[in-house]
Amino acid sequence: MALLEIKKYPDKVLKQKTQELSNIDGNTQKLIDDMLETMHNVRGLGLAANQVGISQRLCVIDLSIKEDNKIPVIILINPVIVESEGAIDAEEGCLSLPGYMSSIKRAEKVFVKGLNREGKPFELEASGLLARALQHEIDHLEGMLMFDRMSPIKREFFKRKYLRDIRKIKTDK
Repeated sequence: MALLEIKKYPDKVLKQKTQELSNIDGNTQKLIDDMLETMHNVRGLGLAANQVGISQRLCVIDLSIKEDNKIPVIILINPVIVESEGAIDAEEGCLSLPGYMSSIKRAEKVFVKGLNREGKPFELEASGLLARALQHEIDHLEGMLMFDRMSPIKREFFKRKYLRDIRKIKTDK
């Protein structure tokens, strides 16, 4: 297994819609293992393939650091949110926007379909933190970041502050 580089905004791969996986092979399995190792290394809850520069419709989620191992690791290939209901605001962070948190409105409950690690059909109904994580990672696969869920004014303020801060970090080195 290997640690992968997590792409940070404004990397273009993060804003591009990913391609469906049609062939789940040894390379896919290695990518899944590497993504899990990378996510665990930075204590993340989820990671989408495009966050490591791979434009494939694949994400991994592990809430064990927040949920006391009640929910097993979830591998989703070609996931789609089929239904959603309710709405709730909650603080969210993102590995591609390190150090930044914001309150994001998301559905309270979701029903997701996709394929599991073995390529078998997979269905999942989720609420709470798992529903939020699923929506966040599937947004990544659609080329959306959490600030795309903000109001236009809040989004522009967030992006300006983030870009100003990363420019400052680069000039301080």
